Amino acid sequence: MLDRYWHGDTGRISPEAPVPVVRVEGEEQRPGGAANVALNIAALGGKAILAGVAGDDEPGRTLENILQKAGVSCHIRHLDNAPTITKLRIISRHQQLIRIDFEEAIPQRSSEALLDVCRKQIAEADLLVLSDYNKGSIKHYKELIALAKTHDKPVLIDPKSKDFEPYRGATLLTPNMAEFEAVVGACEDQDEIVVKGEELMQEYHLEALLITRGEQGMTLLNKGCKPHHMP
Repeated sequence: MLDRYWHGDTGRISPEAPVPVVRVEGEEQRPGGAANVALNIAALGGKAILAGVAGDDEPGRTLENILQKAGVSCHIRHLDNAPTITKLRIISRHQQLIRIDFEEAIPQRSSEALLDVCRKQIAEADLLVLSDYNKGSIKHYKELIALAKTHDKPVLIDPKSKDFEPYRGATLLTPNMAEFEAVVGACEDQDEIVVKGEELMQEYHLEALLITRGEQGMTLLNKGCKPHHMP
C-alpha cells in the first residue's frame, strides 16, 4: 500500500457544497501495509526482503522506489489489472479532513506468485513475517507456514481475519484487542485475557501470542513462560 498525505491551509467554505476548501501546499508519501513493516525492519538495521503485489502504475513505482532507497530488497509483482492500493489523506491545520481509498480486488494468481517468491528467498531469511491486511494477496497460509517450518524459520503473523484457522502452527500472532475478542469472545479483565489467550494458543498450536490493547498496553503470552503485561 502507498499512504499519501496532502497538507494545506483552509480558509473558506466551498460555494458548491458545505465543505472546506484546502489549498494543497505539500505532499508526503510513505509505504503502508506490509511495506511499512519492511521499512521498519530496515530502519532498525535489519535486512528486509519484501514479497508482495502492487499495480503497474505510478503509485506502485513510487512505492518500490521509496523502499529500494531505504535498503529493502523488493520482489513486487506489478499487476496490470489492479491498481496499487493507495490511501490519500487530506490534512489541514493538523486535522485529517478526509481519507480517499483507491483499491480493487487482487487476482487469485497473485497469491501464488507471492508463494513462489517465498520459496526462492526463505533460505536467506531469519524469519518470515506475514503482514495480513485481508486484501487477497495472501491465500496460501498453510503452505507458507509449512515452508518456513521446513527451513526452521519462525513465522510472525499480524492477523486481520476473524478466522484464525489459516494461521494454525504459526510461531507468533499479534492481534489487537478487537481482533482477539472477535475470536475468543469478550474479556472482562486481564486474567480472562490470559486464560482465553492460552486456550487459543493450545487450539491453534501457537508458540506465542502478543495482544495489543491500545491505551492499556500489551500482553505477551509465551509457551512455558509467565504472562507478561506491558503498560
